Amino acid sequence: MAAKVLAIVLAGGEGKRLMPLTTDRAKPAVPFGGMYRMVDFVLSNLANAGYLKIVVLTQYKSHSLDRHITKTWRMSTLLGNYVTPVPAQQRRGPWWFAGSADAIYQSFNLINDEQPDYVIVFGADHIYRMDPRQMVEDHIASGAAVTVAGIRQPLSMADQFGVIEVGEDGKRIRAFREKPTDAVGLPDAPDEIYASMGNYVFTTRALCEAVERDAEDKSSKHDMGGSIIPMLVERGDANVYDFRDNEVPGSTDRDRGYWRDVGTLDSFYDAHMDLINVHPVFNMYNFDWPIYTEQPPWPPAKFVHQWGERVGRAVGSMVSPGVVISGSLVENSIVSPKVRVHSWAHVEGSVLMEGVEIGRHAVVRRAILDKNVFVPEGVEIGVDLEKDRQRYTVSDNGIVVIGKGQKVVP
Repeated sequence: MAAKVLAIVLAGGEGKRLMPLTTDRAKPAVPFGGMYRMVDFVLSNLANAGYLKIVVLTQYKSHSLDRHITKTWRMSTLLGNYVTPVPAQQRRGPWWFAGSADAIYQSFNLINDEQPDYVIVFGADHIYRMDPRQMVEDHIASGAAVTVAGIRQPLSMADQFGVIEVGEDGKRIRAFREKPTDAVGLPDAPDEIYASMGNYVFTTRALCEAVERDAEDKSSKHDMGGSIIPMLVERGDANVYDFRDNEVPGSTDRDRGYWRDVGTLDSFYDAHMDLINVHPVFNMYNFDWPIYTEQPPWPPAKFVHQWGERVGRAVGSMVSPGVVISGSLVENSIVSPKVRVHSWAHVEGSVLMEGVEIGRHAVVRRAILDKNVFVPEGVEIGVDLEKDRQRYTVSDNGIVVIGKGQKVVP
Protein backbone atom coordinates (compact mmCIF):
# COMPACT_ATOMS: atom_id res chain seq x y z
CA MET A 1 0.00 0.00 0.00
CA ALA A 2 1.26 3.48 -0.87
CA ALA A 3 2.39 5.67 2.00
CA LYS A 4 -0.13 8.27 3.18
CA VAL A 5 1.25 11.77 2.67
CA LEU A 6 -0.11 15.13 3.80
CA ALA A 7 1.37 18.31 2.30
CA ILE A 8 1.61 21.47 4.40
CA VAL A 9 2.51 24.68 2.57
CA LEU A 10 3.82 27.51 4.75
CA ALA A 11 2.37 30.73 3.34
CA GLY A 12 2.26 33.11 6.29
CA GLY A 13 5.29 35.28 5.55
CA GLU A 14 5.03 39.07 5.46
CA GLY A 15 7.56 39.56 2.66
CA LYS A 16 8.84 42.89 3.99
CA ARG A 17 11.74 42.99 1.52
CA LEU A 18 9.26 42.91 -1.38
CA MET A 19 7.50 46.10 -0.33
CA PRO A 20 5.60 47.79 -1.92
CA LEU A 21 4.42 44.62 -3.72
CA THR A 22 3.41 43.17 -0.34
CA THR A 23 1.71 46.30 0.99
CA ASP A 24 -1.71 44.82 0.29
CA ARG A 25 -1.06 41.07 0.07
CA ALA A 26 0.93 38.18 1.49
CA LYS A 27 4.17 37.35 -0.31
CA PRO A 28 2.90 34.03 -1.78
CA ALA A 29 0.01 35.95 -3.36
CA VAL A 30 2.29 38.32 -5.30
CA PRO A 31 1.68 37.90 -9.06
CA PHE A 32 4.51 36.31 -11.01
CA GLY A 33 5.15 35.55 -14.66
CA GLY A 34 2.12 37.38 -16.01
CA MET A 35 -0.58 34.81 -15.29
CA TYR A 36 0.45 33.28 -11.98
CA ARG A 37 0.82 33.83 -8.26
CA MET A 38 3.95 32.68 -6.42
CA VAL A 39 2.00 30.04 -4.51
CA ASP A 40 1.00 28.36 -7.81
CA PHE A 41 4.51 26.96 -8.25
CA VAL A 42 4.64 24.86 -5.09
CA LEU A 43 1.01 23.81 -5.47
CA SER A 44 1.63 22.75 -9.08
CA ASN A 45 4.66 20.69 -8.04
CA LEU A 46 2.59 18.88 -5.42
CA ALA A 47 -0.40 18.38 -7.71
CA ASN A 48 1.71 17.12 -10.61
CA ALA A 49 3.26 14.59 -8.22
CA GLY A 50 -0.16 13.33 -7.16
CA TYR A 51 -0.09 14.75 -3.63
CA LEU A 52 -3.64 16.05 -3.51
CA LYS A 53 -4.28 16.56 0.19
CA ILE A 54 -2.77 19.99 0.75
CA VAL A 55 -3.25 22.58 3.48
CA VAL A 56 -1.89 26.11 3.07
CA LEU A 57 -1.16 27.85 6.38
CA THR A 58 -1.77 31.58 6.04
CA GLN A 59 -1.55 34.57 8.36
CA TYR A 60 -0.57 38.07 7.17
CA LYS A 61 -2.80 39.99 4.72
CA SER A 62 -4.13 36.69 3.47
CA HIS A 63 -7.38 37.72 1.77
CA SER A 64 -6.14 37.72 -1.84
CA LEU A 65 -4.16 34.52 -1.20
CA ASP A 66 -7.17 32.77 0.35
CA ARG A 67 -9.40 33.95 -2.50
CA HIS A 68 -6.95 32.77 -5.16
CA ILE A 69 -6.57 29.31 -3.62
CA THR A 70 -10.31 28.92 -3.08
CA LYS A 71 -11.20 29.96 -6.64
CA THR A 72 -8.35 28.20 -8.43
CA TRP A 73 -7.31 25.09 -6.56
CA ARG A 74 -10.38 22.88 -6.53
CA MET A 75 -9.86 19.13 -6.35
CA SER A 76 -12.21 16.16 -6.68
CA THR A 77 -14.08 15.80 -3.41
CA LEU A 78 -15.24 12.38 -4.62
CA LEU A 79 -11.68 11.13 -4.09
CA GLY A 80 -11.18 13.04 -0.84
CA ASN A 81 -8.69 15.48 -2.36
CA TYR A 82 -8.42 19.13 -1.41
CA VAL A 83 -6.27 22.26 -1.37
CA THR A 84 -7.46 24.51 1.42
CA PRO A 85 -6.16 27.69 3.03
CA VAL A 86 -6.02 27.51 6.82
CA PRO A 87 -5.64 30.82 8.67
CA ALA A 88 -4.26 31.13 12.18
CA GLN A 89 -7.07 29.95 14.48
CA GLN A 90 -5.58 30.49 17.96
CA ARG A 91 -6.21 26.83 18.81
CA ARG A 92 -3.50 26.80 21.49
CA GLY A 93 -4.30 30.14 23.08
CA PRO A 94 -4.97 33.80 22.31
CA TRP A 95 -1.98 34.34 20.03
CA TRP A 96 -1.15 34.15 16.33
CA PHE A 97 1.56 32.00 14.76
CA ALA A 98 4.88 32.82 16.44
CA GLY A 99 6.85 31.16 13.63
CA SER A 100 6.61 28.38 11.06
CA ALA A 101 7.07 25.64 13.66
CA ASP A 102 4.38 27.19 15.84
CA ALA A 103 2.09 27.31 12.80
CA ILE A 104 2.35 23.53 12.54
CA TYR A 105 1.99 23.11 16.32
CA GLN A 106 -1.23 25.12 16.25
CA SER A 107 -2.44 23.05 13.28
CA PHE A 108 -1.99 19.57 14.74
CA ASN A 109 -5.70 18.98 14.15
CA LEU A 110 -4.98 18.85 10.41
CA ILE A 111 -2.42 16.08 10.91
CA ASN A 112 -4.67 14.22 13.33
CA ASP A 113 -7.54 14.32 10.86
CA GLU A 114 -5.49 12.73 8.07
CA GLN A 115 -3.22 10.41 10.08
CA PRO A 116 -0.49 10.49 7.40
CA ASP A 117 2.68 8.41 7.50
CA TYR A 118 4.73 11.34 6.19
CA VAL A 119 4.30 15.10 6.08
CA ILE A 120 5.69 17.33 3.34
CA VAL A 121 6.43 20.86 4.60
CA PHE A 122 7.23 23.22 1.73
CA GLY A 123 7.52 27.00 1.46
CA ALA A 124 5.12 28.97 -0.72
CA ASP A 125 7.26 31.68 -2.27
CA HIS A 126 9.98 30.09 -4.41
CA ILE A 127 10.07 29.74 -8.19
CA TYR A 128 11.04 26.25 -9.32
CA ARG A 129 9.91 22.89 -10.65
CA MET A 130 10.41 19.78 -8.54
CA ASP A 131 8.97 16.28 -8.41
CA PRO A 132 8.48 15.81 -4.64
CA ARG A 133 7.76 12.08 -5.07
CA GLN A 134 11.47 11.47 -5.56
CA MET A 135 12.30 13.32 -2.35
CA VAL A 136 9.65 11.37 -0.42
CA GLU A 137 11.02 8.08 -1.77
CA ASP A 138 14.54 9.10 -0.75
CA HIS A 139 13.29 10.00 2.73
CA ILE A 140 11.49 6.70 3.22
CA ALA A 141 14.55 4.74 2.11
CA SER A 142 16.82 6.65 4.50
CA GLY A 143 14.78 6.02 7.64
CA ALA A 144 15.61 9.55 8.85
CA ALA A 145 13.25 11.73 10.87
CA VAL A 146 13.55 14.54 8.34
CA THR A 147 14.97 15.05 4.88
CA VAL A 148 15.96 18.58 3.83
CA ALA A 149 16.15 19.60 0.17
CA GLY A 150 19.50 21.15 -0.65
CA ILE A 151 20.60 22.93 -3.80
CA ARG A 152 24.29 23.13 -4.67
CA GLN A 153 25.77 26.63 -4.63
CA PRO A 154 29.35 27.95 -4.83
CA LEU A 155 31.23 27.87 -1.53
CA SER A 156 31.90 31.59 -1.97
CA MET A 157 28.16 32.28 -1.62
CA ALA A 158 27.71 30.38 1.64
CA ASP A 159 27.15 33.58 3.62
CA GLN A 160 23.94 34.18 1.65
CA PHE A 161 22.14 30.95 2.59
CA GLY A 162 21.16 28.57 5.31
CA VAL A 163 23.94 26.02 4.78
CA ILE A 164 23.62 22.25 5.18
CA GLU A 165 26.91 20.58 6.13
CA VAL A 166 27.04 16.82 5.63
CA GLY A 167 29.16 13.92 6.84
CA GLU A 168 31.50 11.80 4.74
CA ASP A 169 28.58 9.75 3.39
CA GLY A 170 27.26 12.93 1.74
CA LYS A 171 23.76 12.31 3.14
CA ARG A 172 23.62 12.66 6.91
CA ILE A 173 23.47 16.29 8.04
CA ARG A 174 26.06 17.11 10.69
CA ALA A 175 25.39 20.87 10.91
CA PHE A 176 22.75 23.35 9.78
CA ARG A 177 24.02 26.94 9.93
CA GLU A 178 22.59 30.29 8.88
CA LYS A 179 24.83 32.32 6.52
CA PRO A 180 28.20 31.08 7.84
CA THR A 181 31.43 32.77 6.82
CA ASP A 182 33.52 29.63 7.45
CA ALA A 183 31.45 26.99 5.65
CA VAL A 184 33.05 23.71 4.61
CA GLY A 185 32.67 22.36 1.06
CA LEU A 186 30.94 19.10 0.19
CA PRO A 187 32.83 15.78 0.35
CA ASP A 188 32.40 15.25 -3.41
CA ALA A 189 32.76 18.94 -4.35
CA PRO A 190 34.97 21.03 -2.01
CA ASP A 191 34.04 24.23 -3.87
CA GLU A 192 30.29 23.76 -3.33
CA ILE A 193 27.84 23.85 -0.42
CA TYR A 194 24.26 22.75 0.04
CA ALA A 195 21.89 25.70 0.48
CA SER A 196 18.62 24.85 2.15
CA MET A 197 15.62 25.23 -0.14
CA GLY A 198 13.19 25.40 2.78
CA ASN A 199 11.54 22.14 1.68
CA TYR A 200 11.27 19.26 4.15
CA VAL A 201 9.84 15.74 4.34
CA PHE A 202 9.13 14.45 7.84
CA THR A 203 8.15 11.15 9.31
CA THR A 204 4.93 12.19 11.04
CA ARG A 205 5.76 11.04 14.57
CA ALA A 206 9.16 12.73 14.46
CA LEU A 207 7.62 16.00 13.28
CA CYS A 208 4.97 16.04 15.97
CA GLU A 209 7.41 15.18 18.74
CA ALA A 210 9.91 17.82 17.64
CA VAL A 211 7.28 20.56 17.29
CA GLU A 212 5.77 19.74 20.70
CA ARG A 213 9.20 19.86 22.31
CA ASP A 214 9.93 23.18 20.59
CA ALA A 215 6.63 24.63 21.79
CA GLU A 216 7.74 24.05 25.41
CA ASP A 217 10.98 26.00 24.86
CA LYS A 218 10.13 29.62 25.62
CA SER A 219 13.49 30.80 24.27
CA SER A 220 12.90 29.24 20.84
CA LYS A 221 12.11 31.26 17.72
CA HIS A 222 9.69 28.45 16.78
CA ASP A 223 11.04 28.34 13.24
CA MET A 224 11.32 25.22 11.07
CA GLY A 225 14.74 26.05 9.68
CA GLY A 226 16.07 27.76 12.78
CA SER A 227 14.67 25.48 15.48
CA ILE A 228 13.23 22.14 14.32
CA ILE A 229 15.87 21.13 11.78
CA PRO A 230 18.84 21.90 14.11
CA MET A 231 17.10 19.87 16.84
CA LEU A 232 16.89 16.80 14.58
CA VAL A 233 20.40 17.38 13.23
CA GLU A 234 21.71 17.28 16.80
CA ARG A 235 20.03 13.90 17.21
CA GLY A 236 21.76 12.64 14.06
CA ASP A 237 18.38 12.07 12.46
CA ALA A 238 18.41 14.44 9.48
CA ASN A 239 19.38 13.74 5.85
CA VAL A 240 19.85 15.97 2.82
CA TYR A 241 18.20 15.47 -0.55
CA ASP A 242 20.32 16.70 -3.45
CA PHE A 243 18.05 18.76 -5.72
CA ARG A 244 20.45 17.97 -8.56
CA ASP A 245 19.11 14.40 -8.53
CA ASN A 246 15.52 15.50 -9.13
CA GLU A 247 14.32 14.65 -12.63
CA VAL A 248 11.28 16.65 -13.72
CA PRO A 249 9.52 15.43 -16.87
CA GLY A 250 10.05 17.79 -19.77
CA SER A 251 12.99 19.65 -18.24
CA THR A 252 15.73 20.92 -20.53
CA ASP A 253 19.45 20.93 -19.77
CA ARG A 254 19.19 24.71 -19.42
CA ASP A 255 16.43 24.88 -16.82
CA ARG A 256 17.03 21.63 -14.90
CA GLY A 257 17.68 22.34 -11.23
CA TYR A 258 16.36 25.92 -11.42
CA TRP A 259 15.30 27.40 -8.06
CA ARG A 260 15.00 31.03 -7.05
CA ASP A 261 14.21 32.55 -3.70
CA VAL A 262 12.52 35.76 -4.86
CA GLY A 263 12.76 37.46 -1.49
CA THR A 264 13.98 40.85 -2.71
CA LEU A 265 12.83 43.23 -5.42
CA ASP A 266 15.99 42.58 -7.44
CA SER A 267 15.70 38.79 -7.24
CA PHE A 268 12.00 39.09 -8.13
CA TYR A 269 12.90 41.14 -11.20
CA ASP A 270 15.80 38.86 -12.20
CA ALA A 271 13.57 35.77 -11.98
CA HIS A 272 11.16 37.42 -14.41
CA MET A 273 13.98 38.15 -16.83
CA ASP A 274 14.89 34.44 -16.65
CA LEU A 275 11.59 33.64 -18.36
CA ILE A 276 12.04 35.57 -21.60
CA ASN A 277 15.28 34.38 -23.15
CA VAL A 278 14.96 32.56 -26.48
CA HIS A 279 16.08 29.50 -24.53
CA PRO A 280 14.72 30.50 -21.12
CA VAL A 281 16.61 29.83 -17.92
CA PHE A 282 13.25 28.80 -16.48
CA ASN A 283 10.95 27.34 -19.11
CA MET A 284 7.26 28.13 -18.65
CA TYR A 285 6.51 26.10 -21.78
CA ASN A 286 7.10 22.67 -20.24
CA PHE A 287 3.74 21.02 -20.88
CA ASP A 288 4.82 17.77 -19.21
CA TRP A 289 4.93 19.51 -15.82
CA PRO A 290 2.58 22.48 -16.13
CA ILE A 291 2.22 25.36 -13.71
CA TYR A 292 -1.49 25.72 -12.96
CA THR A 293 -3.39 28.89 -12.19
CA GLU A 294 -6.78 30.51 -12.56
CA GLN A 295 -7.85 31.03 -16.19
CA PRO A 296 -10.56 33.73 -16.36
CA PRO A 297 -12.41 34.36 -19.65
CA TRP A 298 -9.94 36.87 -21.04
CA PRO A 299 -9.79 37.37 -24.83
CA PRO A 300 -6.55 36.80 -26.77
CA ALA A 301 -3.89 39.49 -26.79
CA LYS A 302 -4.18 42.02 -29.61
CA PHE A 303 -1.58 44.12 -31.47
CA VAL A 304 -2.99 46.99 -33.47
CA HIS A 305 -1.94 49.81 -35.83
CA GLN A 306 0.75 49.71 -38.47
CA TRP A 307 1.49 53.21 -39.66
CA GLY A 308 5.01 54.70 -39.66
CA GLU A 309 6.34 54.53 -36.09
CA ARG A 310 2.88 53.70 -34.80
CA VAL A 311 3.16 49.91 -34.90
CA GLY A 312 1.89 47.65 -32.14
CA ARG A 313 4.57 45.06 -31.45
CA ALA A 314 6.26 43.05 -28.71
CA VAL A 315 9.76 41.57 -28.97
CA GLY A 316 11.44 39.15 -26.56
CA SER A 317 8.44 39.37 -24.27
CA MET A 318 5.68 37.26 -22.72
CA VAL A 319 2.25 38.74 -23.40
CA SER A 320 -0.81 37.49 -21.50
CA PRO A 321 -4.46 37.28 -22.60
CA GLY A 322 -6.56 40.42 -22.57
CA VAL A 323 -3.61 42.67 -23.49
CA VAL A 324 -3.86 45.37 -26.14
CA ILE A 325 -0.60 46.78 -27.48
CA SER A 326 -1.72 49.69 -29.61
CA GLY A 327 0.83 51.36 -31.89
CA SER A 328 3.59 50.95 -29.29
CA LEU A 329 6.73 48.92 -28.62
CA VAL A 330 7.21 46.41 -25.80
CA GLU A 331 10.69 44.87 -25.46
CA ASN A 332 12.05 42.20 -23.11
CA SER A 333 9.12 42.48 -20.73
CA ILE A 334 6.45 40.46 -18.93
CA VAL A 335 2.97 41.78 -19.71
CA SER A 336 0.13 40.53 -17.49
CA PRO A 337 -3.57 40.26 -18.41
CA LYS A 338 -5.70 43.31 -19.24
CA VAL A 339 -2.72 45.63 -19.76
CA ARG A 340 -3.08 48.50 -22.24
CA VAL A 341 -0.06 50.08 -23.91
CA HIS A 342 -1.08 53.09 -25.98
CA SER A 343 0.40 54.56 -29.14
CA TRP A 344 4.03 55.68 -29.31
CA ALA A 345 4.74 54.36 -25.80
CA HIS A 346 7.89 52.33 -25.18
CA VAL A 347 8.15 49.63 -22.50
CA GLU A 348 11.55 47.99 -22.03
CA GLY A 349 12.82 45.39 -19.55
CA SER A 350 9.77 45.73 -17.32
CA VAL A 351 7.13 43.73 -15.46
CA LEU A 352 3.60 45.05 -15.95
CA MET A 353 0.98 43.46 -13.70
CA GLU A 354 -2.73 43.07 -14.35
CA GLY A 355 -4.66 46.15 -15.38
CA VAL A 356 -1.67 48.45 -15.91
CA GLU A 357 -2.20 51.18 -18.48
CA ILE A 358 0.62 53.03 -20.24
CA GLY A 359 -0.34 56.33 -21.84
CA ARG A 360 0.73 57.65 -25.22
CA HIS A 361 4.40 58.62 -25.64
CA ALA A 362 5.20 57.31 -22.14
CA VAL A 363 8.48 55.47 -21.46
CA VAL A 364 8.79 52.66 -18.90
CA ARG A 365 12.27 51.17 -18.50
CA ARG A 366 13.49 48.52 -16.01
CA ALA A 367 10.45 48.83 -13.79
CA ILE A 368 7.87 46.74 -11.93
CA LEU A 369 4.38 48.22 -12.05
CA ASP A 370 1.87 46.54 -9.74
CA LYS A 371 -1.82 46.09 -10.58
CA ASN A 372 -3.92 48.97 -11.88
CA VAL A 373 -1.10 51.52 -12.15
CA PHE A 374 -1.81 54.19 -14.77
CA VAL A 375 1.16 55.97 -16.37
CA PRO A 376 -0.06 59.24 -17.89
CA GLU A 377 0.79 60.45 -21.38
CA GLY A 378 4.44 61.41 -21.87
CA VAL A 379 5.62 60.32 -18.40
CA GLU A 380 9.02 58.62 -18.11
CA ILE A 381 9.67 55.88 -15.55
CA GLY A 382 13.17 54.43 -15.10
CA VAL A 383 14.89 57.12 -17.19
CA ASP A 384 15.91 59.51 -14.38
CA LEU A 385 16.44 57.36 -11.27
CA GLU A 386 17.16 60.32 -9.00
CA LYS A 387 13.79 61.78 -9.86
CA ASP A 388 12.12 58.38 -9.45
CA ARG A 389 13.62 57.91 -5.98
CA GLN A 390 11.77 60.99 -4.79
CA ARG A 391 8.41 59.44 -5.70
CA TYR A 392 8.72 55.66 -5.88
CA THR A 393 10.69 52.70 -4.57
CA VAL A 394 13.98 52.07 -6.38
CA SER A 395 15.84 48.82 -5.70
CA ASP A 396 19.58 48.45 -5.09
CA ASN A 397 20.04 47.53 -8.76
CA GLY A 398 18.01 50.47 -10.04
CA ILE A 399 14.64 48.81 -10.64
CA VAL A 400 11.77 51.28 -10.19
CA VAL A 401 8.83 49.72 -8.34
CA ILE A 402 5.38 51.31 -8.21
CA GLY A 403 2.85 49.78 -5.83
CA LYS A 404 -0.67 48.57 -6.49
CA GLY A 405 -2.89 51.41 -7.65
CA GLN A 406 -0.23 54.01 -6.75
CA LYS A 407 -0.77 57.33 -8.49
CA VAL A 408 1.84 58.27 -11.07
CA VAL A 409 2.10 62.02 -11.44
CA PRO A 410 3.11 63.73 -14.70
